[in-house]
Amino acid sequence: MAEGTQRSSEPVRIERVDARAYAFPTDAPEADGTFAWNSTTLVVVELTAGGHRGLGYTYTDAVAADLISRVFAEELRSQDAMDIPARMVALLRRVRNLGRPGLVSMALSAVDAALWDVKARVLGLSLARLLGAMRTRVPVYGSGGFTSYSVERLQSQLAGWVEQGIPRVKMKVGTHPEQDVARVRAARQAIGKEAELFVDANGAYSAPQALALAERFAEHRASWFEEPVSSDDLPGLHQLRERLPEGMALAAGEYGDGGLYFRRMLEAGAVDVLQADATRCLGITGFLQADALCDAYGVGLSGHCAPAIHVHAACAARRLVHLEYFHDHARLERVFFEGVPELEDGALVPDFSRPGLGLELRRADVARYALGAGT
Repeated sequence: MAEGTQRSSEPVRIERVDARAYAFPTDAPEADGTFAWNSTTLVVVELTAGGHRGLGYTYTDAVAADLISRVFAEELRSQDAMDIPARMVALLRRVRNLGRPGLVSMALSAVDAALWDVKARVLGLSLARLLGAMRTRVPVYGSGGFTSYSVERLQSQLAGWVEQGIPRVKMKVGTHPEQDVARVRAARQAIGKEAELFVDANGAYSAPQALALAERFAEHRASWFEEPVSSDDLPGLHQLRERLPEGMALAAGEYGDGGLYFRRMLEAGAVDVLQADATRCLGITGFLQADALCDAYGVGLSGHCAPAIHVHAACAARRLVHLEYFHDHARLERVFFEGVPELEDGALVPDFSRPGLGLELRRADVARYALGAGT
């Protein structure tokens, strides 16, 4: 047994749970079809057990840090960190009257990731090795192309990813529908003929609008249409999926908060590719559950945003097609964490020699972004 690892028969008691929120400014105003922002709030959880500190995080409002520090920490303290299903079931019972979807699920997601991270660290394994890897490299698509960007910046960003070896890129549409076809045309001109072009409306269009624009986007070989209408409209997504141009996949699911949400979407025949976000869907556990459902329904899985927290689970996912390399989060994660996986030839490559998620918080460097104590 490697030095510093724990005997598997011994409980590994959770000693401490800390959470803190940080606000990190974007490098320019950002907007999609239904929202605009100029900073990103990160909530980081650090969970200590067996002399090891596990790390998890989510992107949500700062109040999640207080929920974790007060409510979740009380439930977790002195419990065995190795029994992750038992810990999560207990937390789900604890939040019954708080309303699980949304912010609560995002707080739970960060804790689940921290539990998996500390378990892998106790065992002296990378998380991918603990889960069982199918691949050692995770293909990505460059994601940004915000509707707040000028055409020149849009073209520069997308072309830059292609030049780095990323063979697929995504842009936002929907804020000004009358401009979207021209922007898609400009994007195609910038990335050349070979790279795949994805568009994401964030639910901004009506169904007739989405169908009409899909035909126009197809003229520029857009091969992915994400949330053309609201993800709450499962019949609408299904009908659009049946009528999209040949070669254009419909994707949705990023707001999923667990298996039931994903099952309903898949039962409705609403997507060609299901998106799951480990910072929203109950963490690593929820992401792998989404993968199992995709496997059962014969549908592809795409990881949504937060590339550094997804990469190990993505190595283990059977149905994974790619992971979103989201500009906002990729930039933030390189500032906040040591051990962020490297981008090589269109894929993220985790370091399997580092235990757990392989991430360490740059505590001193990011203290200036902290929002209050949070503990």
